[in-house]
This record gives sequence, structure tokens and C-alpha cells, in this order.
Amino acid sequence: MITVGVEEEYLLVDPATGVPKPLVEDVSRTAGLGAFAQRDEVQDELLQAQIEVATPVCRSLAEVGGHLLRLRHALASAAEANGCRIAATGAAPLRGVLPVPVTPSPRFLRMEAEAGKLVDEQLICGMHVHVGVPDPETGVAVLNRIRPWLPTLLAMSANSPVWDGRDTGFASWRTIVFGRWPVSGPPPHFDGYADYERRLAALAASGVIADKAQAYWQARLSDRYPTVEVRCLDVQLRADDAVMLAGVVRALVVTAIAEEKAGMAPTPCAPEILHAANWHAARHGLNGTLVGRDGLPLSSGDALCSLFRHITPALEESGDLREVDALVHRLLREGTPADRQRRALADGGLSELIGLITSTTVSD
Repeated sequence: MITVGVEEEYLLVDPATGVPKPLVEDVSRTAGLGAFAQRDEVQDELLQAQIEVATPVCRSLAEVGGHLLRLRHALASAAEANGCRIAATGAAPLRGVLPVPVTPSPRFLRMEAEAGKLVDEQLICGMHVHVGVPDPETGVAVLNRIRPWLPTLLAMSANSPVWDGRDTGFASWRTIVFGRWPVSGPPPHFDGYADYERRLAALAASGVIADKAQAYWQARLSDRYPTVEVRCLDVQLRADDAVMLAGVVRALVVTAIAEEKAGMAPTPCAPEILHAANWHAARHGLNGTLVGRDGLPLSSGDALCSLFRHITPALEESGDLREVDALVHRLLREGTPADRQRRALADGGLSELIGLITSTTVSD
């Protein structure tokens, strides 16, 4: 069984107003000393109103779900103890009057000095899925094969429609904010691992990025683990939706490895089409059409059916088919988390929206 792990980022917000609160040091200390979270599972992020968790390496989706619920509950308790709540939303619905301070690590302080206001606007939260690969060469082959599917994954995960108290018109505003970094968005096609390393080294040598870790492509090789890291996803309101996406991503990687071993040619996708498809997915989520790999529009339902046909053998092999199928059908029936945020905002205003993103985070 190919391993999988998940990282999730959350906001720390005022329980009444929803304004981000820079309490990461206090919440991390409380959570790290608790019975249900180890220190290496709770990590700082760029801004002091963000916090990140990382599951251990998992072999089953049940493990992923169990760890995410455990970590969410541990952080929720630590946040409550420090006068705030955790919110699983891809973008802060409100930002407050003053910028949130940067976490005082040398790396983050350097980013603040170089990027200025862009750093101030990084009140956004993603979900990263790590899937084990046998070697870097295989990992690059996987990147080449999964890149056309990234806009569909993004549309499925969209959970950031509100910014500065208003609907942005985008299902994933996080994608638009994060896309302002110099190396971001869908990755290019690589001619093997040597090409991947050569191009990363050239980017770092340019001085535009500080190091290889600042190549913020939506899928890349992890610089810490022997994994492919898929980073295009908004953090999810519900833990079981995160589990569903982890299952889909692992199945995509398993399918890509099988195709590579069988000598199948990757499906070509022009970079301009892929970038347009990515923007379109961030704009609309699953409401309407997505852009197919051939550049033509297709309904979001057809896009999900195509994805599911592609990965069904891998889901069957891992025993994940029934669970993932049920959760994907729920997604089609209820809409994305962005749709739920919009309904809450329309029904009860910002107070109901804040209640949704803080209470749903820790619901089973």
C-alpha cells in the first residue's frame, strides 16, 4: 500500500468577530503539551494567526481521518483555552484593521522583507497531500501525469469565496492570492528528474526565490520526504472531505505509476490551457463547466466522472472505492465548501459564516 499523509493549515480567529488573532505561539504551546498532539505534529506558519498540523505517515484513509480529527480536536481545545477558535477556511473572511505579525523565524522574516504587502495578505490556508513514491525519477513522471487533473482537484476543494467581508466571486480566492508568488500555479512538464533539478537550481540561482522550497507549484517533489506533494487544495471544512481528497490524490499517483511502468505516454496538456483551466476552476468551483485537457469546456459532472473512471482501478486496489465514491456523490449533491460558505453568508450574514467555519472544523 502506497503511503499518504496530509498537512492542513487553519486560521486562529476571534470567536465573536472572526478577525484573525496572532496567538499561534500560545496555541502551539498548549496543543504541544496536550495528550492528543505531539509537538512535531503542530507547526508554525508564515503569519501568527495561522497554524499547521501534519499527520503521521498513513497506509489507510481510516488512519488519515483518525489523525485529522484527533489533531483538529486538540487544536480546537488549545485555541479555546487561549480565547480563540480554529477556522478551516481557505481564506480569512475578515482581515482586521492591522496586518497580522509574521512568525519571527529567519525564513519568514526574510520573506516579509522581500515581499512586503504580499506577505500581509497570506491569510490563506491550504491542504497538502503527500503520497509516497519509490524514487525521484518516478516522482517526476507522476508530476507529468497528474498535472492535467489539478484544476479538477482545485474545483472539488474550493473553500475560500469570502474576503474582506464580501463574496469575491471566486470559489477559491486562496488560489488567486497564492498565485501572486513568482513560482506558483500548475507545474511545467519536465524531461525527467535531472531536468526538474536543473530548473529548480536555475530558479534559485536567479535570486527571485530564496531556495527550492519556494517553488510553490501546485504539485512538486517534497524537499523533506520521499513523496509527491499535491498543494492545489483549499483546506476543507470537514475532515471527511479532506479524507476523500487524500484518497483521490493517492489514487491519481498510483494510476500514474502504473501507467509509467506500462510505458503509456502522458496525456499532453499545453501550459497555457492548464493555467487557464486552473483560473477557471478557482473562479467557478464545480458550478458550471471546467476546462478539459483538450482546452474545451465540459460540465463539472462530466469532469468528475472522467476523473473517477481514471482512478477507479486504483481505488479498488486500495479498498477505498466505496468510501471515496460516497463522499464524491455527497460533494455533487451538496456542493463544495465554498457553496456552503456562500449559503451561510446569504442566510445569516458574517456571524453565521463565522459559526460555520469554526464549528464544522471539529465536527465528526
